[in-house]
Amino acid sequence: MGAVVSCIQSIFRTIGNCLMAIVNGIGAVLHAIIGAIVSLFDIIISCLTCGRGGGRRRRATGGHVGGTHRSHV
Repeated sequence: MGAVVSCIQSIFRTIGNCLMAIVNGIGAVLHAIIGAIVSLFDIIISCLTCGRGGGRRRRATGGHVGGTHRSHV
């Protein structure tokens, strides 16, 4: 009797693992599709705003430009 219960438990465990693999696969596909859509919109917005939008590529400024700084004592 114990062997039958063990066999049934193994079957259910296998079915559960198979379902979880399917769910993980669907999640990975959706994650990839959403990432691609976000990247596409990022490219379009960057193109429309000449790269000034809230993109990930930010240019570092060179600090103080032009003139000299004088301290008054």
